[in-house]
Amino acid sequence: MEPMLFQNLSHPQMDFEEVFAHITSFMKEEPLGRYKLMLGTDSQIHSDHTLFITGIVIHRVGKGAWACYHKEIVPRAMKVLHERISYETSLTVDVASYFTKEKIDQLIEIVLPHIYQNASFTIEGHIDIGAGERNRTRAYVNEMVARIESLGFEPKIKPESITASSYANKYTK
Repeated sequence: MEPMLFQNLSHPQMDFEEVFAHITSFMKEEPLGRYKLMLGTDSQIHSDHTLFITGIVIHRVGKGAWACYHKEIVPRAMKVLHERISYETSLTVDVASYFTKEKIDQLIEIVLPHIYQNASFTIEGHIDIGAGERNRTRAYVNEMVARIESLGFEPKIKPESITASSYANKYTK
């Protein structure tokens, strides 16, 4: 299996170890921060392919963020909504699998000495679906949320799923 590669505006090609080094470095700059590690995927159907973007965002609440994304192209237009939403969630789960217990423990260790000064660390899985009455994806909310919860991550749907519906979405166009 090919290693998953990530990119952002400053770094056109990073493997996961480089991504993780950037995340730890960002957190170590301010270990008293309140951090949210947010993962999420969005897609865009094009005439002959479907583009999927999976974002990784480490957000220091109120004080900036560092982010990158993985791009995947499926060589056909995936027009069945459930298939596309399910594939988006699968890609988020794939990226989440790189955050092993050991890696998560390393990130927690950065803020742990400072939790009594309001430092914190949470992990969220962002799903580009909504539960609203008029949202076509609402039928899949329970299924996709359960998949994210099974990882031990906090699931977020629209309008709170900003990594999927805003950051990743930006790179699908």
